[in-house]
Parts: sequence; structure tokens; C-alpha cells
Amino acid sequence: MDQVVLTNIIYVTIFLIGALLFGFGPIIIVHLLSPSSHTRQSAGRAEQLIECGMEPIGSAWIRFGIVYYQYALIFLAFDVDVLFLFPVAVAYNSPELGFRDFIEILIFVGILSLAIVYAWRKGVFTWERKTYLHQ
Repeated sequence: MDQVVLTNIIYVTIFLIGALLFGFGPIIIVHLLSPSSHTRQSAGRAEQLIECGMEPIGSAWIRFGIVYYQYALIFLAFDVDVLFLFPVAVAYNSPELGFRDFIEILIFVGILSLAIVYAWRKGVFTWERKTYLHQ
């Protein structure tokens, strides 16, 4: 077998083992280190899982407003779009960037701005104060 092919097989094997360790390592560590006898608590009515060591207050089944999820989705969309602007900012210092490229950047940012204006007009950024009854 050729020396280059053998070296490539060794590199692929090392990366595969590393990927498996990153994937299954935390699961194995949690399984080995987590306490097994104190993970449930009896609260009078039924057993419930303990997540942070505090007893839960009320029910976990409360409703969140849809505006919260719309706001989160818009944040994720613009967060990803800003990631596209980082390579543009790095390339902007190069002499190859011309006037046409600058106009394309402005169009991209303009479309993002239109999306913000659209969401603003639809009332996504206005949060109504809601009160929930504690159970």
C-alpha cells in the first residue's frame, strides 16, 4: 500500500474517533457522574423529576405568547444574516471590491431593513403585558 494512502487512512480514522468521542463522550460522562438515587422527589401527589434542586412552583403547562416565538425567529434570521456580512467586511478592504459590489451590499442590507420594517408594522416588536394565574 502506498505511504500517502496509509497516512490518509490514519488521519480519517483519527478524525472518526474524535467525532465519536465528541458525540458520545458527554453522554457517557453524564451517565457515569450523575447521581442515580436522588433524581426523583416525592411531592405528596406524584413523583416529579428534580432539575435544579428547587421544588417547582405551579404547573409547567403555562402558555407563552406567540409574539415571543416570532421575536425569537426574527432574531435568529437576522443573526444568520449578520454572519453573511462578516466575510463582506473582510473583503471590503481589498482593492478588487468595486462600486457594483458596494451596491450589492447595500441591496442586501436594504432587504434586511425592509424585513425589520415589515415585522415592526405587523406588531412583532410590541409586547402586550399578560398576567397568568398561579396554580
